Amino acid sequence: MSALVLIPPVLLAVWLGGWLLAVLVVLVAAGMGWEWARLTGCAATPGLLVPCAAALPVVAMAMGAPGLALLLAAASAAALWFAARRAGAPAPEWSALGAAWIALACAAVVWLDSRGGYAAILWLFLTVWATDSGAFVAGRALGGPRLAPRFSPNKTWAGVAGGAVSAALVGWALAALTHAPGVALVVAASVALSVAAQAGDLAESAAKRRFGAKDSGHIIPGHGGLLDRLDGMLAAAALQWLLTVASGVSPLLWRG
Repeated sequence: MSALVLIPPVLLAVWLGGWLLAVLVVLVAAGMGWEWARLTGCAATPGLLVPCAAALPVVAMAMGAPGLALLLAAASAAALWFAARRAGAPAPEWSALGAAWIALACAAVVWLDSRGGYAAILWLFLTVWATDSGAFVAGRALGGPRLAPRFSPNKTWAGVAGGAVSAALVGWALAALTHAPGVALVVAASVALSVAAQAGDLAESAAKRRFGAKDSGHIIPGHGGLLDRLDGMLAAAALQWLLTVASGVSPLLWRG
């Protein structure tokens, strides 16, 4: 039910793009920043420093200033580390690095929208959603060896494979619909995004285990917090940004 309520407005923001998507991403970045502050024990840090540290670089990216976004991410992380340390937070380095990671990954989404339009963002979202669904179904149906029982006892290697296959199917379908010049390359890139998304999910599970938390928050019924729902999206967005910057064009335009 939560997904049915949340997905339509997200898809509308993706379709319209521009400032509507940017505002949504800024708000989500601030929300994840606040959840990360609570998770890592620096919620007592003065004012709204943690949400601002996560959101301000995204605002800069939305204004077309990627250099400023990177500078703000670094400066905000340093300020957050100093403030968290003075406030007696148990792990100020985790607080600072996590906020910077949220900021840069969310800024990557805004950057991808400005360069590749709704097709690039739709590919990102559909790939991650397919990965989550495929991993869940395959893991439940096939079971088998655990991926990382120390951090996430429910994840299996079968789930990893199921998520990758689902992502590959999404890449193939989207490449066919958009007449992408290199279908095989889009499929390969989709699998890479799937692996990144599952790695991001596992990393957040490790962080929650580190701080003794089951969920990052409770804002989404049935899903936990924003970070619980978007941890894989952050990693996949960062990888898609790297692939696009490295090649000069979106992977949807790669030629075989």
